[in-house]
Amino acid sequence: MLNGNRITRERIAAMEPRIRPFLRHTPVLRVDMADFGRPPVSVDLKLECLQHSGSFKARGAFTNLLERPVPKAGVVAASGGNHGAAVAYAAMRLGHKATIFVPEVSPPAKLERIRGYGAELVVGGARYAEALAASESFAEKSGALQIHAFNQEETLVGQGTLGLEIEADLPDLDTLLVAVGGGGLIGGIAAWFAGRIRIIAVEPEGAPTLHRAFEAGRPVDAPAEGIAADSLAPKRVGEMMFPIAEAFVERSILVSDDEIIAAQAALWDRVRIISEPGGAATFAAILSGRYAPAAGERVAVLVCGANANPAKF
Repeated sequence: MLNGNRITRERIAAMEPRIRPFLRHTPVLRVDMADFGRPPVSVDLKLECLQHSGSFKARGAFTNLLERPVPKAGVVAASGGNHGAAVAYAAMRLGHKATIFVPEVSPPAKLERIRGYGAELVVGGARYAEALAASESFAEKSGALQIHAFNQEETLVGQGTLGLEIEADLPDLDTLLVAVGGGGLIGGIAAWFAGRIRIIAVEPEGAPTLHRAFEAGRPVDAPAEGIAADSLAPKRVGEMMFPIAEAFVERSILVSDDEIIAAQAALWDRVRIISEPGGAATFAAILSGRYAPAAGERVAVLVCGANANPAKF
């Protein structure tokens, strides 16, 4: 255990077979950056954007619903969109009622997914923090089980199973780039690898939550703006993930909105991969040169979400 956290390799390994029947083992695609106008170097794309509900969030959602008792009132979640879609999907598969609160910034593609899974959808507030407050009030009044998007043990453990899968896919991996919003994904993955590979955080310049936390030595409020605000812009990273990140995440790289847009377009144009802004942030770090692999370095980027409309790239 690390600083009291119970997000361990053993717990992640024990959880993986429990949620495996409900998940896809997502593919890895190796690309040559020369095809994107960059110096020739091979990069592996882990396409978790092809997961059920369109993002990695299904892992944490199923872990919560299988590990915690669900009351008759069902479950409630606040989300920029992807977590809500995943909770709605998991609740549908397991036969539970779901109520999802999202801010007004959430894109139509994500709202359509949530509704399509049969959840009750409540849209209100400018940003995630307001949706979270509304969901907490609903949970208190209704008795529904609240499933936090990132600051929840079960959520971190579930996301950590993606680290296990990546290691099985890429046993010789040196470096993995992971996008950060609240930090549930990178926290779970970092807990799995526990320093055995280099893990680099990638964040939008308009929402540098982990970057600010590293500077301050603790989670602190950060701006919540930019093109990826629906998925990578809570006020701050989670308290549970931060000691894991301090121990096992090498650093945070910031990318601009223009670089994220360019990465989305390049993934679609060259390899026909649809990625939302939050999912394309990691590839933006490579494409822009903000992260330059060393000679012989085995690098992978996690493309973690696909709830977007390619017509708008």
